[in-house]
Amino acid sequence: MFWRGVLGYLPVNIAQGVVGLLTLVVFTRLLTPAEFGHYALGFAVMSLLHTAVFTWNEAALARFQVAELDRGSGADHAATVQRTWLVLLLGALPLAALALLVWPLSGPLKLAVLAGLGAILPRTMAKLAQERRRAIGDVRGAAAIDLVQILGGFAIGAVCAMAGLGGASPLIGFGVAAALSVVWAVPQEIATASGGRFQPARARRYAGYGIPVAASLILTLVLTSTDRFMLAAFLDEAAVGLYHAGYSLASRTIDVLFIWLGTAGGPALVAALERGGREGLAAEAREQASLMLLLTAPATVGLVLVAAPLCELMVGQDLRDGAAHVTPWIAASALLSGLTTYYFHQAYTLGRRTGLLIAVMAAPALANLALNLVLIPACGLDGALWATLTSYAIGLVASILLGRKVLPMPIPWAPLAQAAFASAAMAAVVVCIPPLGGIVELFLKVAVGALVYCGLVLAMDAGGLRSRALPLLRRFTPGAAA
Repeated sequence: MFWRGVLGYLPVNIAQGVVGLLTLVVFTRLLTPAEFGHYALGFAVMSLLHTAVFTWNEAALARFQVAELDRGSGADHAATVQRTWLVLLLGALPLAALALLVWPLSGPLKLAVLAGLGAILPRTMAKLAQERRRAIGDVRGAAAIDLVQILGGFAIGAVCAMAGLGGASPLIGFGVAAALSVVWAVPQEIATASGGRFQPARARRYAGYGIPVAASLILTLVLTSTDRFMLAAFLDEAAVGLYHAGYSLASRTIDVLFIWLGTAGGPALVAALERGGREGLAAEAREQASLMLLLTAPATVGLVLVAAPLCELMVGQDLRDGAAHVTPWIAASALLSGLTTYYFHQAYTLGRRTGLLIAVMAAPALANLALNLVLIPACGLDGALWATLTSYAIGLVASILLGRKVLPMPIPWAPLAQAAFASAAMAAVVVCIPPLGGIVELFLKVAVGALVYCGLVLAMDAGGLRSRALPLLRRFTPGAAA
């Protein structure tokens, strides 16, 4: 199931990576630094509200889907989830709109926040449809919903930016594209609840599981968003735009790998535990962690090595130098964050001890808040960067230590050492390439780094990748079977 998802979700993640980079290329040129800051703040508000209100219900849908289908209770499960979503929607959005009316914001920033709030309705509908498809292994359906939102959101947002809608433009794109993605998905979702009943006891059980998940994700958003609000308060909105440009370039590049592997791996871990017990889970988790380390470690090191030429190519001139300074710090932070969220946090959801996620995330979130309050006034932008990296390191250690008491997730030490060795060798070679600047330097460093790293990984058969790759090559290479 895991490898089918890895292959099936690959086109989505390629599109996500490409569009993520194009978003920087386009919007850092079409928007001023202040407008890009408005977009960053509007996106943060949208994400916080979505997570605070809706995510617990989405998490419960994903976690219990397989078990409820196996018991023959799929319709009641779907009916309970869908009607809970409707109640949450009718309660949350009017209150959020009222709060926005009385919130003293500038006109362009208020428009960006309003666009983010408007996008929540179709995005949460799409998320429910997508989570159900992922849980049952419908890779094609889940991927289709993603692709429409990724490609459509970028195209529509770019048109809005050219029309002069400022920082609200990408958020308008998100909302319209999400609405398009659910046009064909909603009838099928409604059909899954046919004959089912909303069951209050079931909703309470789902809330007991999902609310701690949402609370931990809120703390994660506090960890990822606090710096922007504090930069706006202590510096200005243009500083937020500069920070967000570098942050987006680094985090999206690394996150796209984790999201890809996590999207394929999460349902596979649930199925392995439900049907194979702890032994089946351990084998599946070790395989996933090995691949995760072998892909994300070199990507992080490579991003640090090419930060300057990459920003020169991808980021608008007004934001370029600052983004190049931000990128290496956020790349390292994104690696720690991805390992925490997409691997070690699985212990709490699989073990149904989601309440502990709150404790796990409270430590880095509070540390981030305190460090930003101290460091940003004293050190400016650098203070936010130091606070972010330190906080993610605290979160990773806390997740590993507390998770061992719930459902220990194996650490594949041999692939970890192999990834570290190959990444170090890659860095030693790449730093010898002279700083030619622009696309020439970027291409040379990426090509040489990839050749060195891949050669070493295949020579060591790190994580058994060579053993897996050769059969695939024989399968897809013409004439190989002969």
